[in-house]
Amino acid sequence: MSVKTLHQIQQEGLDVLVEKLGPDDAIRFLQIYEPGSGDWTKDRKKYLEKDPDKIIKRIMERRKKLPVP
Repeated sequence: MSVKTLHQIQQEGLDVLVEKLGPDDAIRFLQIYEPGSGDWTKDRKKYLEKDPDKIIKRIMERRKKLPVP
């Protein structure tokens, strides 16, 4: 498996956008995209739950709310 460069990934992403959305909508998508701000490496410690039991409990509660297929 070869590792792609960031340029290759960027080019493939643009190609897919143009293929799926067309040139006009791909440009419109890129114009509305905002990369955001902040430092996720630091901030995630504030926002993510560290206790695995609490994580599992929240997952199970959400699953109960889902409609049965």
